[in-house]
Amino acid sequence: MTRVAVVDYGAGNLVSIEQALTAAGADVVMASGPAAFAGADALVVPGVGAAGPAMSRLRRRGLEAPIRAWIADDRPLLGICLGLQLLFEASDEDGTETLGVLPGRTVRLREAPRLPHIGWNQVERRRAHPLFDGIDEAADFYFVHSFAAEPGPSADGLTLAETTHGAPFVSAVARGPLVGVQFHPERSGRDGLRLLANFVQLARSAATPTTGAMRAPAVAG
Repeated sequence: MTRVAVVDYGAGNLVSIEQALTAAGADVVMASGPAAFAGADALVVPGVGAAGPAMSRLRRRGLEAPIRAWIADDRPLLGICLGLQLLFEASDEDGTETLGVLPGRTVRLREAPRLPHIGWNQVERRRAHPLFDGIDEAADFYFVHSFAAEPGPSADGLTLAETTHGAPFVSAVARGPLVGVQFHPERSGRDGLRLLANFVQLARSAATPTTGAMRAPAVAG
């Protein structure tokens, strides 16, 4: 079974994420320290709240450098909501420098009719990717946020999907085995479970290389 370590730094709905990943076929371990990364096939970095307190908690628990090293080793990682935003260089929310593994920064949603952006909204793909295998084009996912990542000029090909709330914003990114989503798949019903199952399959494929295209996993229900 594919082991997925969920980074526990006090900034995410860990119960829902654990349940959803387990339903998606993962063996889930909560990682409140870097020792829990041992034996994992993939990391999930969840998150709600602001970047500054989140980065402080990551540093206090000794998790910042191991996450950077994991990404540098080209190992599978999924960032969710704030966990996606932390992958970029900085956040306009509080001026915090974040992990800096992707070019760009987190900015307030532009031209938004209201903030925060809460509820279901369409995720429109800009290119094909196995993370969305078995999911209809422009499917709805659940969002709760006021800020979103804005990739920098050197981030060609990084954007995987966009969503419109006022102006369009980036709602999914992918670079090799590193993926991130601004929405909450653990709160997005069957399509969210499918996306998590696809990520688990990506991690399984990375752990045990095979020939041929990736087959979309079956999802019960």
